[in-house]
Amino acid sequence: MLELDEALAQVLAAVPAPAHETISLDDAAGRVLAEPVQAPTDLPRFDNSAMDGYAVRAADVASARPDAPVRLHLAGTTAAGGAATGAVAARTCVRLFTGAPLPHGADAVVMQEDTRLDPAMADEVVILAPASPGDYIRPCGGDVKRGARLAGPGEALTPGLIGLLAAVGLSRVCVARQPSVGLLATGSELREPGQPLAPGQIYESNRLALKALTQRAGALAQLFPIVADDPAATREAMAAAFEQSDVVVTSGGVSVGELDYVKAAFERMGGEVQFWKVAIKPGRPFVFGRCRERLLFGLPGNPVSAFVTFLLLVRPALLRWQGARCLDLPAHPGVLAEPLVNDGERRHFMRVIVDAAGKVRSTGLQASHALGSLAAANGLVDMPGHATLAAGTAVTVLRWD
Repeated sequence: MLELDEALAQVLAAVPAPAHETISLDDAAGRVLAEPVQAPTDLPRFDNSAMDGYAVRAADVASARPDAPVRLHLAGTTAAGGAATGAVAARTCVRLFTGAPLPHGADAVVMQEDTRLDPAMADEVVILAPASPGDYIRPCGGDVKRGARLAGPGEALTPGLIGLLAAVGLSRVCVARQPSVGLLATGSELREPGQPLAPGQIYESNRLALKALTQRAGALAQLFPIVADDPAATREAMAAAFEQSDVVVTSGGVSVGELDYVKAAFERMGGEVQFWKVAIKPGRPFVFGRCRERLLFGLPGNPVSAFVTFLLLVRPALLRWQGARCLDLPAHPGVLAEPLVNDGERRHFMRVIVDAAGKVRSTGLQASHALGSLAAANGLVDMPGHATLAAGTAVTVLRWD
């Protein structure tokens, strides 16, 4: 039985190098960059106004006060999207709207709220407050300089990064190809949600939960039909899944029971099992193997075991397949609001809920079948074997949401 770190190292070593493809930026959310990206232009591309107001020479309005205003001649008006009109000479100004180019000669903008118009003098603006050079100006390149590195290989295309790349004019990006993941569930007792149940039957839930986790990891998920506990049916189903997928994730059929056929079916089709059993709870029965360039992850059938082993061993592999730099689950500190106890020998990834104040509590029954406590949880705490953590203990919470 392997320790988790050793099992994960074997999994990651088996993942092939990422393949690359170029896609439209509007399809790139969540994808992982394969090449560095540099800014092809300055951002902003030109000096522009940060406010509705008036472009001025700061020296002309240095003495302006509400009780001692300065009057400037209005030399023109420029809106966002238009070319700069007029120039600012001594004792003149140009009306600007937010985003409008700064006219030649100006070195500051006085916001509209610090001005007034004199109905008797339509070509003059009354300035009520002083300005310093640079006030309310967005300078060319003040955000991003042309040629600056914006992102590198292994970085995820977040909404903020996508917005930045669009702002500098990029419409396509080179990313790593997403792995396709086939999801299989085995068990003669399983039925699709919505179907009638006979005595002894249950609804299959693992594939939908694992599909959601697969998609969050940036991979492409495909559900395959439920497989009965039958050697021939298991071989046929796995062959179909491997034909269409880079990675096959099964749930159930990997323990030591007489009806557990996944390992044997995988080996019959030429696959090589690299390890079986990992020293964690939940999720000790876990099969990992290779079939040429394709990978098998045989997860336990109990839903919490399947969920947790996916997070700890499958998710990092899917991210590595895409060349992601960070493979770890998001984590943050918390403080136990109540004790946590692990009476067993194996590391136990216990389901917890963290509130807005960082207080951490168990979500209840920690058995591997207990979906209620999984649904209530938003994190895991990694508990060493035979350990008790008292209330008030600082812990690290692993998140998947």
